[in-house]
Amino acid sequence: MKIKIISVGKLKEKYLKDGIAEYAKRLGRFTKLELIELVDEKTPDRASQAENQHIMAKEADRIMAKIAEREFVIALAIEGQQYPSEAFSQLLAQTTVKGFSDITFVIGGSLGLDPRVKTRANLLLSFGKLTLPHQLMRLVLIEQIYRAFMIQQGSPYHK
Repeated sequence: MKIKIISVGKLKEKYLKDGIAEYAKRLGRFTKLELIELVDEKTPDRASQAENQHIMAKEADRIMAKIAEREFVIALAIEGQQYPSEAFSQLLAQTTVKGFSDITFVIGGSLGLDPRVKTRANLLLSFGKLTLPHQLMRLVLIEQIYRAFMIQQGSPYHK
């Protein structure tokens, strides 16, 4: 199995980079992990709705270029489905059973995801109604992926 995380925007904070690196290292025993960081568009402070849509469309072009046809795509979106960690673990396991060997997660930029990306996704996933910085979501997501594998292994890590 291969897991790819596509995220928009450059990660600057050292503490986030360190946390992501730690979980990426831990995940190495379970899966091949690919982290793709895409350039985000500069957003003017008082951008119009049309400007925001144009920005999301440009970011979507970059995202879509990194997604292959046979990948199972999970886009992070506030309106997506929420799962407890155990159910998320089962979701990942069942996805591979259904014949998908590549699972791709997508984290949009500060404006969110263009509808094209959401339409391409096999699943919209939400980590709750709170608004979190998209950079922080990378760390939360990779930790939850690690937790999912640990649950599958019956590890006490989850407790």
